[in-house]
Amino acid sequence: MSDTFNNTRSFVIISVIILIIVIYIVKLFSLQVVDNQYKTSASSNVLRFVTQYPVRGLVYDRNNELMVYNEAAYDLMVIPRQLTEFDTAELCKILDVSKDFVVERLNKAKAYSVYKPSVLLKQVSAKTYAKLQEQMYKYQGFFTQTRTLREYPSSVAAHVVGYVGEVNEQVVKNNPYYKSGDYIGISGIEKSYEEELKGEKGVNVFMVDVHNRLKGSYNEGELDKEAVPGKNLTLTLDKELQAYGEKLMHNKKGSIVAIEPSTGEILSMVSAPTYDPALLSGRPRTKNYRKLQHDTLKPLFNRALQAQYPPGSTFKPMNALIGLQEGVVNLNTEYSCNYGYHVGNFSLACHGHPSPLDFVESIQFSCNAYYCHVFRNIMDHASDAGIKTNYKNWRNKVLSFGYGKKLDIDFPFELKGLIPKASYFENIYKNSWNSLNIVSMAIGQGEILITPLQMANFSAVIANRGYYVTPHLVKEIQGKADIEPKYEVKRYAEVDEKHFEPVVEGMYKVVHGDKGSTARNARVDSLDICGKTGTAENPHGEDHSIFIAFAPKDNPKIAISVYVENGSYGATYAAPIASFMIEKYLKGSVSRKWYEQYILKANLLDGAKKD
Repeated sequence: MSDTFNNTRSFVIISVIILIIVIYIVKLFSLQVVDNQYKTSASSNVLRFVTQYPVRGLVYDRNNELMVYNEAAYDLMVIPRQLTEFDTAELCKILDVSKDFVVERLNKAKAYSVYKPSVLLKQVSAKTYAKLQEQMYKYQGFFTQTRTLREYPSSVAAHVVGYVGEVNEQVVKNNPYYKSGDYIGISGIEKSYEEELKGEKGVNVFMVDVHNRLKGSYNEGELDKEAVPGKNLTLTLDKELQAYGEKLMHNKKGSIVAIEPSTGEILSMVSAPTYDPALLSGRPRTKNYRKLQHDTLKPLFNRALQAQYPPGSTFKPMNALIGLQEGVVNLNTEYSCNYGYHVGNFSLACHGHPSPLDFVESIQFSCNAYYCHVFRNIMDHASDAGIKTNYKNWRNKVLSFGYGKKLDIDFPFELKGLIPKASYFENIYKNSWNSLNIVSMAIGQGEILITPLQMANFSAVIANRGYYVTPHLVKEIQGKADIEPKYEVKRYAEVDEKHFEPVVEGMYKVVHGDKGSTARNARVDSLDICGKTGTAENPHGEDHSIFIAFAPKDNPKIAISVYVENGSYGATYAAPIASFMIEKYLKGSVSRKWYEQYILKANLLDGAKKD
C-alpha cells in the first residue's frame, strides 16, 4: 500500500515538472519565434523609431492665390537612455548655443522620459544641419528629425491665417495624438481648422549601429507608416482686396470687414494695426511674440471679432426697420429737429440739417431727434404691455439681425457684443424705468456694443432685404464636396421684407442725395453704393469714425463695415475707405487717386496713443 502511494506521488511530481518545462518551452518559442513584437522590443537598443511629421495643408485665397505654404526645418532630438559621453563644447559650437542651454534641455528631456525622444534644439537651419550630420557619429543618443515651418508669400492677413506653436501640457494630456514638441494651430484659421490642416503622423523604423549611424530601414520597412499630408484650404478671402484694406488702414486703429451678402463669404477681414505673420514662425517666434504682446497698439488683438464698440448712427436703420414692423412709424411720418431732441430738462444734441424730415430723409440726414421719437414710440406704443415687455420684444428683433450674440463664424475667439437684457435696467432703475432713461440707444450709444463683423453682417441683412448667411472664411476643404450646411442656411430677421426697401432708399440717398447727405464723399460713378455713417463718442479723445455700406443697390455683391478709432465723423475716414474697398472689389481699381493718397498718408496713431 505504501509503495503504491509513493509511486503515485512520484508520478504526479514528475508530471508537474514536465508540464512546467513544456510551458516554458512553448512560451520561449512564442516570444522568440512567433511573437514579432517581442523581437522588435528586444532589438529596441538597435532600432530607432522616427516620427514622420505630415506636411500641413496649404492655404489659398478665393482666387487660388497661395497664402500659406511649408518649408523644411530640422529638430535635434535626444533619447537620454542612449546617451554616452560626448564633447559638449564641440556640440555647442556646431549649434551656436551655450553649454547652459544644452544642460538645461538635457535635464528637461530626462525629466520627461529617459526612453522617449525629446527636442534638444528646434528648427535647426539647413546649413547647421549639414555640419551636424557630418559629426553625428560622435553623438550617440542624438538624431535629427525633419519638420516643416509655415511660410508666407506676402505679409497680409496675419489675423486671418493665424499661427502655429508647440502644444502645451494640457493639450498633450487631453489628446493622445499630440506629444511634447508637436505643433498645433494657436490662432486664426490654423486653430479653427487644425483637424483638417494637421494631417496624420507616420513613423519610420531604422537600424542604427554602435556609432549611432543609420544602417537602413528595419525589416525592409515592414513597420513603417507613411505620414498623411494635411488637407488644403481655400479661403473666401480675396487676397488682393485684403492687402488693399491693410494699406488703407496703415497708421490707423480699427477694422474693415467685407462680406458677399448672398453667401456670407468674408471677402476681407482687416484688423489694424497688424503684423507680419512671418514674425510668428520659426525659432524667433517666442521673442517676436513677446514684443508684439507688449506693443501698446495691440497688433495681436483681432479688432474685427473682439473689439466691442458702440455702433453710433449706423444703428439707426435698425430702429427704422423695427419701427416700421411695429407700426409706430410710416414713410410719411415727420418729426422736427431743433438741433436735437428736447424733453423737459433732457436734451440730446443733433447736427444742422433740413427740418422737418420724413422717414427716408431721416436716414439720409441722420437725424438724432427723429430716432429718439421712433425709439420711444417702440418702447411706449403698447402701453398696457409696459416698458419691460416692449423692450424684450425690441431686443429679440435686434438679436435676429445678429447683434448681441456670436454669429458662429468658423473662427476662434469671437465675442458677442452687448444688447442688454431688460433685467439689466430693472436692476439699475429698481424696477422704475421708462423709455427716456434708455433713449441714447436710439442712436447706437448707451449700453449697446457691437463688433465690426456684426456691423458688416447687419449691412448684409439690409442688402439681402431681410436675411443673412452665417459669415465664414473657408470656401472649400480639399477632399470634401461641400462646406458645413450651417454656412448655407438663410437666417431671417424678424422684420418683413417689404419694410427694407425704404431703408435701402434712405441709405442710397446718404451717398447719392442732395447737399447735406452725410456721405456724399463715398459716391463713385456707376456704383450704386448705399451706406450709413456713424460717429461714436469717445471720452478719451477724438470720436470714432464708422460706416456701413453695400453695393450695388440691387443684386449687391459686397457689404462692408469700416471702423476707424479716433477718426472723427463717419464721413471723415470710414466712408471713403469703404468706398475705395467697394470700388476696388467691383471694378479692380480706384478712380479718385488724389483722395486715395490722402487716406493712405493719414496717420491717426499719435492721437490713438493718447486714449
